[in-house]
Parts: sequence; C-alpha cells; structure tokens
Amino acid sequence: MAGSDGDTITRVKDMGLVPHVFPPRTLAPLQGHRAVGHVRYSTTGASNWGNAQPIYREAGDAGFALGHNGNLTNTAVLADAAGILPGTVTSDSDVVAELIQQAMLAAEPGARSDGRDLERALIDVLPKLDGAFSLVLMDDSHVVGVRDPNGFRPLCLGRLDNGGVLSAGTTGRDIVGAHFVRELDPGEGGVVA
Repeated sequence: MAGSDGDTITRVKDMGLVPHVFPPRTLAPLQGHRAVGHVRYSTTGASNWGNAQPIYREAGDAGFALGHNGNLTNTAVLADAAGILPGTVTSDSDVVAELIQQAMLAAEPGARSDGRDLERALIDVLPKLDGAFSLVLMDDSHVVGVRDPNGFRPLCLGRLDNGGVLSAGTTGRDIVGAHFVRELDPGEGGVVA
C-alpha cells in the first residue's frame, strides 16, 4: 500500500496474506487522504518482494505509486525502449513504471510546476502498451486510473462521502465502504482525487 498526505508518499509492502502484512501497527504510518493498494498474484514475473506492488518511482522532486492489473504482450520491446538491460526485467509492471518515470523526467522544466506531470507522462506512455491492463497511479495530489483500449481488465469507479475510489474488483471497493458508480469504459481514464 502507498498513502499520500499531499506532500509525502509513504509505501509499505511485503509478501504474505493481507492481515499478516498490514496489522494495525504497520498501517499507522500510512496517514493521508489518498492511497493505492494492490494484492498481487503472479502473472508476469516471479512472486517475490521486488515485484510486490504498488511500485514506487521518483522523478526529480515528484514521485508516484503504481498498481497494475494485467499482462502486457510487448514487455521486451518496451524494456528495450526504456534502456533496461536484457535479462533484468522482473515484471511488466516495473517496465511501465520505468517508462512513466522517464517521461516525467523528460518533461520541460516549466511544465512540471503545474502538478500534471504524471498525467502528461501517461499520455506519452499509454499508447505504447499492448495487452491487457488497468492501472491505478497516485502522486502527491492525484489518483489516476486507466483501462486498456480493449477493456480486458476491469476498473470500476466507486464513491465515498469524501471522494472517489478506483478498484479492479468489488473487494477493494467494498472494504472501504464505497458505493459502485460504474465501470470505466475500455480505453477510458480518469482522475478521482
């Protein structure tokens, strides 16, 4: 899980069952008003701590957390384009995070001051992804969700009294008490906070 208080993103991740990984003492430092959580099962990449999500990256003075559900079919091509050495790719999710980080770092310095660098990076990176995916990302001030153009992976919008929720399934939405609004359309993205 990664949480943001608007200034800092704090991330806690580990292997194991949710109640064992997130007892109350572990959840305590995750203070804030937005969060990204992920329960990973092995699809692409091994089941190890390094592949546990959300993935976190820094881009200059900005950072983001990424939760990914799906499988990309062009991971090797993307890794090569990102300059990742052959044989070092641990997951397609890690490659997506690397591409987004690179796009954020490549943005012109003046463009980065408006707080939309994550969104601009997604506009650059998403057309390059082939396969099935839904992504939920968070920077210091936004939670963004996107769904692949074919709609292979679900991504649903929910509503709490104080904001929106994005979830790939009903469990994440139900556990926080969010009400179902609708499923995002194939290829749709949105900002909930």
